[in-house]
Amino acid sequence: MARAIVHMDMDTFFVSCERLTNSSLNGIPLIIGGGDRGVVASCSYEARKFGVRSAMPIRMAMKLCPQAKIIRGDMDLYSKLSANVTQVIEEKAPIVEKASIDEHYLDITGMDKFYGCYKWTEELAQKVMKEVGLPISFALSVNKTVCKIATGEGKPRGNLEITENNVRSFLNPLSIQKIPMVGEVTFQLLTRIGIRNIQTLSEMPPEILQQMIGKNGVELWKKANGIDNNPVEPYKERKSLSTERTFIQDTIDIPVMKSILVGMVEKLAFQLRSEQWLTSTVVVKIKYANFDTQTRQVGVSYTSADHVLIKSVTELFDKLYDRRMRLRMIGISFKGLVRGTYQIDLFEDTVEMLSLYEALDKMKKRFGFDAVGRADTILKNNL
Repeated sequence: MARAIVHMDMDTFFVSCERLTNSSLNGIPLIIGGGDRGVVASCSYEARKFGVRSAMPIRMAMKLCPQAKIIRGDMDLYSKLSANVTQVIEEKAPIVEKASIDEHYLDITGMDKFYGCYKWTEELAQKVMKEVGLPISFALSVNKTVCKIATGEGKPRGNLEITENNVRSFLNPLSIQKIPMVGEVTFQLLTRIGIRNIQTLSEMPPEILQQMIGKNGVELWKKANGIDNNPVEPYKERKSLSTERTFIQDTIDIPVMKSILVGMVEKLAFQLRSEQWLTSTVVVKIKYANFDTQTRQVGVSYTSADHVLIKSVTELFDKLYDRRMRLRMIGISFKGLVRGTYQIDLFEDTVEMLSLYEALDKMKKRFGFDAVGRADTILKNNL
């Protein structure tokens, strides 16, 4: 029996959230982002007609569409509405995977025995729009790859069903860029040898693709042929990330302790970005030599940026460490996590800062976390 997998995607999610709370924004070119040197986090379809795209520098976006209205964005609002959407879907669907702040996969295999899969999904989408007030698109097919591509092709609000017999005819004429795992580097590599549409890619020997792009070559060939056996995996939201450091000898050396805290932040923030989390609460914990333990926390706008989190952690530490007594242990925690990417959080950061974090993360993933870091964290790590 063929699987029945659904991909549900909120249409221009940040824009739709803003319009839900302010109807005067309806129908106008709208950009969610921040700062004259910042980047576009999201934009309306009216702005896209002028060439505006996500991750584009704000300055460039305003040259393309000078009449656009810019809003910095409200991650608290977006997270709340995302949770509301998830709740509606989980009340109805048997298996749900929340893939990001605005995307869900559903496995409704076997539902055709009792109820038409497409009709059921359409009614669920209507329920989301009625109860939460946000537009949503969906696609129904035999696996996650095909239905995700189909959702993109059907937007906005053009819901598609791609049956097992029609998978190849649907995929073949599309650009290889439609495949989720094809980034800019892979796209340029393949187009240089004449591979531009999915059909041409599907006809390539998988061994050649593996030689060209490494271990992902076979996986890419499978996706081009509409093959994807990855299951829909429901998960429990991670509540926090934390780390602690117990010293071999109790210490009162504040510069060294701050250096260690900065290193902790770098490590946890890299994990946040790698796993696509954003944190809203920063906690610092200290344990004195007499085992007296104290903690302090502060709320922050959803972020996974080192420089934002380092500032919060060091300020908390300065307020918390108020005795001239040696410390036995220090630690930090990031709580109140939601799904999201670093780009989503860059409402106030610059294009240069975005590029810096992307470059640092690439180097850490390729050569290991310790391959690159701030100079002040290369201090005394053998206390």
